[in-house]
Amino acid sequence: MPKRVDHAERRTEIAEALVRVAGRRGLHAVGMRDVAAEAGVSLRLVQYYFETKEKLMLFGLEHLAERFGQRVSARVRAAGDNPGPRAMVEALLRAALPQDDESRTFHHLYTSYAVLAVNDRALAAQPFIKNPDAAEAALTELLRQAQEAALLEPGVDAQLEAAGLLAMSAGLGTSILVGQRSPESAAAVLDHHLNRIFRTGDAAGAVTG
Repeated sequence: MPKRVDHAERRTEIAEALVRVAGRRGLHAVGMRDVAAEAGVSLRLVQYYFETKEKLMLFGLEHLAERFGQRVSARVRAAGDNPGPRAMVEALLRAALPQDDESRTFHHLYTSYAVLAVNDRALAAQPFIKNPDAAEAALTELLRQAQEAALLEPGVDAQLEAAGLLAMSAGLGTSILVGQRSPESAAAVLDHHLNRIFRTGDAAGAVTG
């Protein structure tokens, strides 16, 4: 009896091959033939599953996004059984900072995709992520929970702060990638701004590391 193929597993293996080779060479320099060689499969098989390079890159980024969600969950678990809103906020923001190989690849490939999409209509036509506002909505909700618990300073606009913190985290991530600052320096900047909006008493709920 022929071996049954798990198509979802095969697609994931190809996506992981894309991530590996793009992490070494840059997303702009990767072709479907390179991914096939990295995955140890034929070019025809890669084309069967993804048809175009654009669809392959999009699936690869979605795969990275799932891994990012797992990183956030791990940081939340590390904060204890009942983490406060600040610990949850820090888990979300710090998980995106390039502090190890996986997070560096995550930030590098997401940034590369965005840059390529500026001048590539085929890439721009693909949904960058399924819900580009998901992170902002989640962060806004966490800040509103903190606000309801009187953990934020008076007058804080949860939605505006969420947008600003995410933009800051993205910019800090890029500054780490190009060697402008260290992960520790970037984390200190995030802490400074969180101290500005959270009341002092909630600092004890902060995530370390």
